Amino acid sequence: MSVRLCELPENAFLQRYIDVGHTDCYAVDVAQGVTFADFVTAFYTTWLFKLERAVLRLVKRPSTDAEVAELAVGTCARFAAWDVEERAPDQILMRDMAGRTRSWLQVMPLDSRTRLYFGSAVVPDKNSGKMGFIFHALMGFHKLYSVMLLKAAVRNL
Repeated sequence: MSVRLCELPENAFLQRYIDVGHTDCYAVDVAQGVTFADFVTAFYTTWLFKLERAVLRLVKRPSTDAEVAELAVGTCARFAAWDVEERAPDQILMRDMAGRTRSWLQVMPLDSRTRLYFGSAVVPDKNSGKMGFIFHALMGFHKLYSVMLLKAAVRNL
C-alpha cells in the first residue's frame, strides 16, 4: 500500500483553504469498493487515532466508537475536538474547537478500486497573521502522522 502526497481533488471542500494557510492531501488506492461511512469508521477507530482520542479526553472532548458511527452516517455534527464544517455523501470537512485546523476525508470510486483521501489545513492566527512556532516545529511529525493514519485506516477496513 502506497500512501502518497498529492494535489487536492477539484471538488474537495479543503480547496477553500489553499490560499489561506497550509493545506496538504494524502491519498491511497485500495483494491476494493469502500463506502464513505466505512472509511470514516475505519479512520477514526484505528489504534493510532484512538491514542489521539485518549489525549483529547484531557481537554474535555472525549469521544466513543458510537459517536464515530454517528459521524460516519451524518447524524452528528461534533466529534471529539472537531465540529463538522461541511459534508457531502463522499466527503467531510471538520474544524477543530480552536478554529485553526481542518481535517478532511473523501472517497473516490475508481472502477473496482477506491481512492481514499485525507488532508489537513492550518490557518494563521487571527491576531498575528502568522502560523506560529508550534506549527513549524510539528510539521515533520504531522506529515509522518498523516501517512500513518491513512495506512492504519486501510488496514482497519
